[in-house]
Amino acid sequence: MSKQIIQSDPFAAMRIPEYRYLMIGRFLFIMGLRMMGTLVGWWIYELTNDPFAIGLIGLSEVIPAVSLALYAGHVIDISEKRKLLLKGVGFYIGCVMLLLLLSTRYTATQLSNHWIAFSIYVVIFITGIIRSFTGPLFGTMVASIVPREHLQNAITWNQGIWLSASVTGHATVGFLIAVLGNTPSLGIICAMIAAGFINMYHTKPKPALNRKGEKTGWASVREGLDYVYKTKELLGVLTLDLFAVFFGGAVAMIPVFAKDILQVGPIGFGWLNAAADIGSIIIIVTMTFFPLKTAQGKKLLYAVGGFGLCVIIFGLSKSFWLSFAVLVLSGILDGISMIIRGTIVQVRTPDHMRGRVMSVNSMFVNSSNELGQFESGMAAKLLGVVPSVVFGGCMTLLVVAATWVKAPKLRKMEY
Repeated sequence: MSKQIIQSDPFAAMRIPEYRYLMIGRFLFIMGLRMMGTLVGWWIYELTNDPFAIGLIGLSEVIPAVSLALYAGHVIDISEKRKLLLKGVGFYIGCVMLLLLLSTRYTATQLSNHWIAFSIYVVIFITGIIRSFTGPLFGTMVASIVPREHLQNAITWNQGIWLSASVTGHATVGFLIAVLGNTPSLGIICAMIAAGFINMYHTKPKPALNRKGEKTGWASVREGLDYVYKTKELLGVLTLDLFAVFFGGAVAMIPVFAKDILQVGPIGFGWLNAAADIGSIIIIVTMTFFPLKTAQGKKLLYAVGGFGLCVIIFGLSKSFWLSFAVLVLSGILDGISMIIRGTIVQVRTPDHMRGRVMSVNSMFVNSSNELGQFESGMAAKLLGVVPSVVFGGCMTLLVVAATWVKAPKLRKMEY
């Protein structure tokens, strides 16, 4: 079989057994985390009836995740990656068990809603610490398992697996909350993450790439930052993602829209949470067979701009089906952005620096999502829920316009 035929095979990466184990494990792990995140958002709003309290969930996670991200990248580069990943997933299982304990009737009779909410924030803070290490590990392991000629295909599958797990987790937990309640749902989440652990266990050890003269300690951390700063394609695409998602984090307010504005209950809440991921998985599957070949920089900016418009329409909508539809469309556009960003990060990063660069990438992603969740909660408290979402969408459009003018290299970029 010729090299050209191999490269055009949409299942090339999935034919590698070790990669399949990693992806199955990641699917179960991410599905469990999405179920946990969705459940916690609903749970906190039930306990407090305050949109700002939802924003504090993101802040609780992002502070440790971003603070430790650079150091985590250094640790990843000098460590055996499989062992580090399994430790992180194991700690996640422990955190879910703590949440399960907090959700029981016994705890509810012993603690006030205020103290239960505070304890949830503490657990989420701990998951932020764990996430600073586990988040970048998947990207580094993908690059060490898959040959370079199949890397773009592997990245597309990796994003598709993540999004499939996300949509399944969001939608499933809405039904579980409605039918079983919080405690049994958390038990299922714990089992889901444990099953992911078992699949990841079947991957092979991934030792550090020792290079003569390699920097250590904080000099190594700074080297990763310097590389991202000097590689303008990386810096531009990460900065665009940071500010666009920071202002466009309408998903954080979905519990409020589902319960108070659209009045669709936990099942509708689950579907609204899953809508963007449904759109993303549609485009991921499409782009697995029909990858982007030209003008990726312009298409990235168009996609992020369209995402901002979808956020505005969602904020103004009073119809469940219109809200669901624009969230699906926002997911399609976000999926395009994710594939372009993920491909640039992988193809522009040397193997021996993947842990540090992926950690910088994770720091930007964590900042945009979790700080965006906090920004949404704060804006909702100051402006009201609907104006805050519309404001965020408008700011996303402004960020895209500024990037179009100020970052011509990104606009003209092709890979």
